[in-house]
Amino acid sequence: MFSIEGKKAFVSGASRGLGRQFANALAMAGADVAITSRTLSSLEGTREELESNGSKCVPLEMDVLDLESIQSAATRAEQELGEIDILINNAGCNIRKPALEVSWEDWNTVVDTNLKGAFFLAQAIAKGMTERNYGRIVNIGSVTCVAGYAGLAPYGASRGGIKQMTMSLAHDWGDKGVTVNCLAPGWFKTEQNAKLFEDKDWVDYIEEKIPLGRIGKPNDLDGTCLFLSSDASAYVTGQTILVDGGISVGAVRAMPSSA
Repeated sequence: MFSIEGKKAFVSGASRGLGRQFANALAMAGADVAITSRTLSSLEGTREELESNGSKCVPLEMDVLDLESIQSAATRAEQELGEIDILINNAGCNIRKPALEVSWEDWNTVVDTNLKGAFFLAQAIAKGMTERNYGRIVNIGSVTCVAGYAGLAPYGASRGGIKQMTMSLAHDWGDKGVTVNCLAPGWFKTEQNAKLFEDKDWVDYIEEKIPLGRIGKPNDLDGTCLFLSSDASAYVTGQTILVDGGISVGAVRAMPSSA
């Protein structure tokens, strides 16, 4: 039930970070993978990794802010790879600013990339899935789907939207054999947030709030990604699964035993 051997997958935003990790996890589990980025050259490293694991890999240029680009990439993926069974809807961005400094353009860039782009990519890929009565869509969210953090108003709004969108699409496409779920990582060090991790005091502060006591490692996401991509999750849809070391439980420093 957990096998995805021979499945065809599509991973957006796969040139680096968690998207690259998701693509590798799928390839190592036996899937062939279409990977996307705004520039083909940035996908070369991911392509080499996937092919070294025996996966057929199709790199595609795609900009989630451009509907024609999304639709073209979806069409080309099916032409070159075959019918898409799995979508990892990962492409995203962030602009970290105090709320009073967020510009109109900042808001549009983040929300349009993370939410509008994710919806129209899901729509493009789901057309084939609903015709075949089979599909696994995994929208990538964040702990900000359920928690608020200063400096992340547009990002948090977009990720909260991903959670709500996931539930709506699960209802839309459930009777067509397509499951739609949200994988929501907690704090993971990526290129996008690497600057934060240069501050040891901040890292200590965050780790104190994580019940498992550490920042996430990229491969901590592999199991949940593969579960949601496989038939093991056939009766799971519309759900947001947090892979966050427990930070979303609202942990604080334990009270001393003498209290």
